[in-house]
Amino acid sequence: MFLNRLKLVVAFFCFLLTFHAAIAQEGDNNAQANNPLANMTALNFQNYFSPVLTNSPSGTYLNNTWVRFATPFFDGKTIFRVSAPLTTINTKQADGTQSTVSGLGDLNAFMAYNFVSSPTATVGIGPNITLPTATDPTLGTEKVQAGFALVAFVAKSPVFQFGGLITYQASVAGNAERQDTNGGAVQPFYFWQLGKGAYLRGAPIWFFNFNEAAYSVPIGLGIGKVVTLGNTVFNLFIEPQYSMLSAGVQPQLQIFTGINLQFVK
Repeated sequence: MFLNRLKLVVAFFCFLLTFHAAIAQEGDNNAQANNPLANMTALNFQNYFSPVLTNSPSGTYLNNTWVRFATPFFDGKTIFRVSAPLTTINTKQADGTQSTVSGLGDLNAFMAYNFVSSPTATVGIGPNITLPTATDPTLGTEKVQAGFALVAFVAKSPVFQFGGLITYQASVAGNAERQDTNGGAVQPFYFWQLGKGAYLRGAPIWFFNFNEAAYSVPIGLGIGKVVTLGNTVFNLFIEPQYSMLSAGVQPQLQIFTGINLQFVK
């Protein structure tokens, strides 16, 4: 019995080594498809659907669609990214009535200078700003917010890639009657290439509101597919996320989906 189990273990590790070698031959496109600092112009369409919110009546939900555009300049050393959210908030009251608000949220932009830029690792830092462009007070803060963004992506292995995005911002101007903002976010991301463009992924956002002692710490595990057509890399994915820790009104469960496009030079 012991020898049979030992043979199975040896066979399994041989399979892993063979699998790793096969994936390593696929090139860098799949590894770089999820790099936010890649030296390529990118257009992303991403959606967060949150059917369950903590500390909220059953039937309350939130949907955020983000349209993001990123482009490199200065020989690829600097990346500029702008993000526009289209938000829908559906609230169910205790008496059963519902109200829905939809529209544009607050526009965010950051610029990162890559002080580390190599084929296997990229690290950038720069200013982060959010403008009060929301079409309804419920959808935004009515504050100009400023801070910084730090992002890193490591792709030393063609099979495993990882990194993270850290942002911080606080209000510096805006409607004096609205509460000031002071918050940060940490987004770890990790990717495991399965071969033929398929991969497992996780990119949850851990959000911390320092003013209200509110926070959300989700975990995520999903699957994606990278397809290259001509000079365009298409990256499609779906990723369920569940909040392990939270305080305040936060998404308990959300489905993260997206279609990311990179335009190869």
